[in-house]
Amino acid sequence: MTALAALIRRDIRVALRVGGGALIGVLFFLTVVVLMPFAVGPDLALLTRLGPAILWLGALLASLLTLDRLFAADHDDGSLDLIVMSRTPLELACATKAIAHWLAAGLPLILATPILGLLLNLDAAATFAVALTLLAGTPALTFTGMIGAALAVTLHRGGLLLAVLVLPLSIPVLIFGVAASDAAISGPLSFGTPFSILCALSLISFVVGPFAAAASLRHGLD
Repeated sequence: MTALAALIRRDIRVALRVGGGALIGVLFFLTVVVLMPFAVGPDLALLTRLGPAILWLGALLASLLTLDRLFAADHDDGSLDLIVMSRTPLELACATKAIAHWLAAGLPLILATPILGLLLNLDAAATFAVALTLLAGTPALTFTGMIGAALAVTLHRGGLLLAVLVLPLSIPVLIFGVAASDAAISGPLSFGTPFSILCALSLISFVVGPFAAAASLRHGLD
């Protein structure tokens, strides 16, 4: 547990450094949300209706933007080989790195949601609902994206492959995240059903993601 806690602290420090990727994701999320009102126009009702989808789409793209740094930095400096050969199970190390990545790159997106909701004419209750769905759904984006990051880390120009692999797997999370947000804001569907499915997707990805990523790393580094 001490080694895993040290790995979390190390990954968070690396992600928060200049060029680490976490700040880039937040800035990209901010850029997408700020530009949308200019593209949609001054129709406040339309902005309110599209607000949850815009926030979720921005969070999805921002998460995808930072996923390539999940294993790439460790692969470049050789520490990934040490992680693979250590006594700590590789599946547990992958889960730890995904948690650290979510804390550094995913949690700031959730914290920025209340401020960005004002730009989309969302009230406090609507913004809280979107932030709650992001809190439940962004771990699924991270743990699912970890599989693509593990597959792409040993490939030349693997970032292109990462986008192709991760985007189809992220569509169910996007669908139920937006559905839960819309249900909480305007109905008529119940908020509990899509939100429960969103939580289930995160739990499934938490179980499957580390094992699939560890298998991909072992195969790619052999």
